[in-house]
Amino acid sequence: MVESIVAAIFLILVFGWYLSFLASRLDALHHRVETSWAHLDSLLQRRASIALEIAHLESIDPATSLILTAAAYQAREANIVERSDAEILLSQSLKLISEDAAEIPSGIESELLSSLMAITEKIAVGITIHTEAVNSARHLRNKAIFKTFRLAGHAPLPMRYSFEDDIL
Repeated sequence: MVESIVAAIFLILVFGWYLSFLASRLDALHHRVETSWAHLDSLLQRRASIALEIAHLESIDPATSLILTAAAYQAREANIVERSDAEILLSQSLKLISEDAAEIPSGIESELLSSLMAITEKIAVGITIHTEAVNSARHLRNKAIFKTFRLAGHAPLPMRYSFEDDIL
């Protein structure tokens, strides 16, 4: 009798430890999603800043400058709901510049364009990291044990944004 009670308590403790382990693992994945988004957000803000610098170059025609300035400001100031559309618009506006890149003289202009290309490559890597983190967290949260014991608590479901599908 005593042995069965001790065994039951032991099993309950092991199961409790297992649930705690799973919850901390999910918490670590949520943290990874948040940090990858923060890093991606800083890269996107930097891209918008570079776009504004490019828009104010004398070698850029006024129409392209106006489009690029509007898109960059919208991307910098958009709230989370409007962010995807703003980033897609900025990407499309920057494609106008990359098409005209051969016409831009050397110097500060070429330095800005090389900065833009470098930040675009970093953004592509950041998107990959963020997407992988979101997919991992969602995969874990979809398991029955996480839903049954509400191991995610009140944490929102990690999400991807539509601009992440767009190749920058």
